[in-house]
Amino acid sequence: MLFQQDIHEQLNAENWKKANQQLMAKMFAEYMYEDMIQPEVLRVDGKTRAYELSVSTEKSYRFFAEKRLFDSFDVSADELIKVEQGVQEEADNAIEFLIDLKEIIGMSAETTGHLIKEMNATLIADVHLMEKTDRSSDELASIDYAELEGYMKGHPWITYNKGRIGFGYDDYLRFAPEHQQEVQLSWIAAHKNLATFQSVQNLSYETLLKEELSVQERERFFSEVRKQNRNPEDYFFFPVHEWQWKNQLIQNFPEEIAKKEIIAVGDGDDAYLPQQSIRTFVNRSYKEKHHVKLPMSILNTLVYRGLPSERTVIAPKVTEWIKGLYEQDDFLKNECRVILPGENASINVDHKQYSAVKDAPYQYLEILGTIWRESIYTYLEDGEQAITLAALVHEDHHGKPFIQSLIESSELNPEDWMKKFYQVVMDPLLHYLYKYGTVFSPHGQNTILVLKDYEPHRLAVKDFVDDVNVTDQPFPELQHVTEEMKAVLRTEPPEGLTQFIFTGLFICHLRYLSHILEKHHLLNEEVFWQLLAESILDYQRKFPELKERFVLFDFFKPEMTKLCLNRNRMVDYGYADGDDRPHASEFGKVTNALAAFKEQPIG
Repeated sequence: MLFQQDIHEQLNAENWKKANQQLMAKMFAEYMYEDMIQPEVLRVDGKTRAYELSVSTEKSYRFFAEKRLFDSFDVSADELIKVEQGVQEEADNAIEFLIDLKEIIGMSAETTGHLIKEMNATLIADVHLMEKTDRSSDELASIDYAELEGYMKGHPWITYNKGRIGFGYDDYLRFAPEHQQEVQLSWIAAHKNLATFQSVQNLSYETLLKEELSVQERERFFSEVRKQNRNPEDYFFFPVHEWQWKNQLIQNFPEEIAKKEIIAVGDGDDAYLPQQSIRTFVNRSYKEKHHVKLPMSILNTLVYRGLPSERTVIAPKVTEWIKGLYEQDDFLKNECRVILPGENASINVDHKQYSAVKDAPYQYLEILGTIWRESIYTYLEDGEQAITLAALVHEDHHGKPFIQSLIESSELNPEDWMKKFYQVVMDPLLHYLYKYGTVFSPHGQNTILVLKDYEPHRLAVKDFVDDVNVTDQPFPELQHVTEEMKAVLRTEPPEGLTQFIFTGLFICHLRYLSHILEKHHLLNEEVFWQLLAESILDYQRKFPELKERFVLFDFFKPEMTKLCLNRNRMVDYGYADGDDRPHASEFGKVTNALAAFKEQPIG
């Protein structure tokens, strides 16, 4: 029977129970944060509170949580109780809990049904990750960037964070990053009447192909085109994901395949490793070669993981602009020495029928293309090690935090380590915001921390075309942004732009890091956030000429609009096939812990 051994070994009752309890604790914490549930406080003991959530007249759940700053909660997975008709027992069924919440949260039956599927897929992945016990946090502190990605547990905020709808179990075992299965990329040739190639200056299509493929590979691919009585010079050659080819491209481009406008030419020789986003691949055969980003029409953490056509086309121009700001800015280039792995080239193929349909579902407009991003390895100097920010919230199978291993190896104390961390991370992000009215989305996957001797040393930021946004204010520094780029990049009012750092970094990443440091008695959360505030103020003291913009993009407001990620799917968007990607839901306000550290004007 298919996967008989895998299923018996992985899906065991003990791990299943533990995975459910951990997911339930996360559900309680995040649904409370997003104001979707309002449990009753039974008693308070310092920061710890006992809660009860009634889901019907005869059923309730009880749990313990520590109240944290930013209106957050750290819920214990060890003491979850279900009370039904007066009978108490352990609560260990996340799907049952989800169904119990349907009326309370206001989910439709359609949304609930689809969400059950996503949560079960998430639980299956969590159980597999529990069996991944080969590396402790101490050991992970020294391993390679691409390999480290395979140990991550997914988005810390979204409760259905590994849904990967579209994958079969076979696809999951082969392509999910936690299985660390090296793959060869499949290549196709698309006629130049269909495809467009874009690149930064001084990088031609021919040069790119020579960099990415050996002479033997190129000749092998060209010969496949000649076998179809076609001229290779009339085609662009580029990789596609095997899953996308089998599940989307053959079905959606049959006419082009029949007319030999798209020709399958075979697999490349290089081995690649999928990263946390699943659709981005690091070349393991030749580290200096580009990282490759490919569309995959699976639904995961809110959106289909395709490549939006208009963004794919503009990617190299955005890279040139972002790097152009860096090149002429002494602070970014020589003090921060920030790393900007550019999206150097892209190929896009529009689907002629879907593109002709007004308001067509966005998933069908981003199914074929490729982006080549510079390898992070080409930027690393002797003694430097790259990790994604997401790694900092990892805890190993013994419960030891990865960040604790880094701090211990660095021989710094936690406070000094975090001071260095904030300077390294915040200075370049704030400079792009205040000086150029430009933000990245610095969440855990996009933001790369470069360590040296296990200490924060430099920052790298990637994924420009998906996540670069600009101010709607008339900044003279933005006068060179073309109308073409403005049509694609999101333009935001001041608070909207500030939110990319406030929510994308502080809420989406740092609040989980603060929970870990607090829980393991490494750093008090008040000190944690005070150090962040001081890093912002330190930057502002360096650039007093930008003081008007410090007011414009204010990180010290008492409250900020609360952006919600679980509510987005569960209440607002559901699983509708809309013409645009869902955006984070806005609901209420979040108390800003940084406000307590705002400098008061003298006199």
